[in-house]
Amino acid sequence: MIALAGSHAFSALALRVRERPAGYGPESDSAPIPHVDPRAEVDALEELEEEIAVLAAHIHAATHRLLVLVAEYDRRRGWELGGHRSCAHWLAFRTGIDLGAAREKVRAARARAGLPGTSAAMRRGELSFSMVRALTRVATPENEADLLELARGCTAAQLERVVRGFRLGSRQDEAERERARHEARSFSVFPDEEGMYQVRGRLTPEQGALLMRAVEAAGDALFRERGPASACSSPAAGHEHVSAETSARAATQRRADAIGLLAERALAAGFGASPGTPVSGTRAERYQVVLHVDTDTLADSDSNLGRSELEDGTRVSAETSRRLACDASVVTIRQGKNGGPLDVGRRTRTVPPAIRRALEARDRGCRFPGCGLRFTDAHHVRHWADGGETKLENLILLCHHHHRLVHEAGWTVEWWEPGSPAFTDPRGQTHVNHRRPVSSLASDPVEGLIAQTRTRGAEPDALTAGARWNRLGDIPGGVYFRALEALGGG
Repeated sequence: MIALAGSHAFSALALRVRERPAGYGPESDSAPIPHVDPRAEVDALEELEEEIAVLAAHIHAATHRLLVLVAEYDRRRGWELGGHRSCAHWLAFRTGIDLGAAREKVRAARARAGLPGTSAAMRRGELSFSMVRALTRVATPENEADLLELARGCTAAQLERVVRGFRLGSRQDEAERERARHEARSFSVFPDEEGMYQVRGRLTPEQGALLMRAVEAAGDALFRERGPASACSSPAAGHEHVSAETSARAATQRRADAIGLLAERALAAGFGASPGTPVSGTRAERYQVVLHVDTDTLADSDSNLGRSELEDGTRVSAETSRRLACDASVVTIRQGKNGGPLDVGRRTRTVPPAIRRALEARDRGCRFPGCGLRFTDAHHVRHWADGGETKLENLILLCHHHHRLVHEAGWTVEWWEPGSPAFTDPRGQTHVNHRRPVSSLASDPVEGLIAQTRTRGAEPDALTAGARWNRLGDIPGGVYFRALEALGGG
């Protein structure tokens, strides 16, 4: 039985070798692979297998070092200096990985700090990033030891299956619970003393589900994010606790931006029973947000004395008014000495539709380095209130986040040459949309990687990162059921 399985495995390997493209080989792209019988060189194949397994473990150990560095960079908020929305956006831009993968690495980097056993195992090369990613979703300092014992013997797929199967249940009276939920629904929005708006409420399950899905959809559109926002584990050490708070704050800020997009799109579409049919004879225009600002205040952002407020009297800064006026509808109202209107001009767009279409075709998203988001404002490089012209040469697309940086956070933008914008941060550093050159590597970077991981205490062998159990059914009962109890599954 064992000999037969081995024979089948070698036959499959021989078939794959023969079907490789000519000229493909591990040592040279041009050297052809000779036709060999794997059964005749079992020792050589075992050496190759061992080298692959050991190198994989060294890569796991190096990935642990990467997570440590990312967590420290995130804790110190280094990504803010470059104008990025989050550490994940910076990591994707700086290292060339997908944004979704960058988010997972940042999440795991933060959570790892509160799981010392998991962190130490990865540092030794025992756990891959896939396993650590799964563990950090459910592990706590209390249940980590039992889950870690399971992870050391499982494959990544088996561990993911156990984690996904974890559910919490309840046998409350559903009818009574539903009635109480319905009676408890509430929602309120009101301005506070700081000029911000407080949102409070409790929604029924279906209302909450609709809102969450809408927020997720808006978040996907705004930030190109797949799946729900990642949650952080509760770290133990004080400085990691700051990172967890930072992560939670960033998640709530993302949801706030998504709510703003939902409101904007809903008002633009209207609330008719069918497309183009308004509710009760009204139009979406009736619900537009109106900002009142004096001409002098708009032209001089240093002046905070003039009028700059929403219709309900909530004050906004003069520079915020300039940002909003970059890409909005404008109605000029001349007022008499008594404050009454003398003349109301016709509404005009600061960026006409034809120019906006040309701007979209040219920029194709936010032009800030490393961004590219599709939901954007048209920004006047020289503001129209200062005499800047509304033409392509004076316009650039920026997402809401980077538009705010340019107006309220002390950043500036100018054209270095046609089609090449340059952004300058408050420190005087210039940021352009070109990838930085990759630092030169050693002549043999793999050997350098292995040497570095060994200096940090990793001495893996061919069995360090491998699974001990082929199937979930092979897992010893004591290990499996302790892991289930650790997850709360009873």
